[in-house]
Amino acid sequence: MALQKTLAWLLLLTLLSLELVQPSYGQPHMYQRFLRQHVDPIKTVNSNSYCNVMMQRRRMTANHCKHFNTFVHENIWNIRSICSAPTVRCKNGQMNCHEGLVSVTDCKETGSSMFPNCRYQPMASTRIIAIACNGNPPVPVHFDR
Repeated sequence: MALQKTLAWLLLLTLLSLELVQPSYGQPHMYQRFLRQHVDPIKTVNSNSYCNVMMQRRRMTANHCKHFNTFVHENIWNIRSICSAPTVRCKNGQMNCHEGLVSVTDCKETGSSMFPNCRYQPMASTRIIAIACNGNPPVPVHFDR
């Protein structure tokens, strides 16, 4: 219990520090949304309920059950460094995506899940992701794949 409280405080401090260093260029709203929906550097919950807790905590089950989401378990500086990788084509055809190898947890809604009782199955892995980046310097604004 004490470890969970410590980790929760550490997450809160991390998110607050990210607020302080957010870029004032590019698309700050989209950057903040990316952080909220996809970044969990210390994987604050280590159990089968990880996705259920995180999807609710990050407000992705407020109006409906989001079908799929990926949480990246890297610090924001490692994630931002992906924006320096060569560009690749995004799913929408734009050329502002970049790829990098990271630790992730994919959260997939279970077939029996119904709003407001959204339920998710976690799948942890290390894989290559693609993120869209905008701004100068570029910051992540969209999780592409």
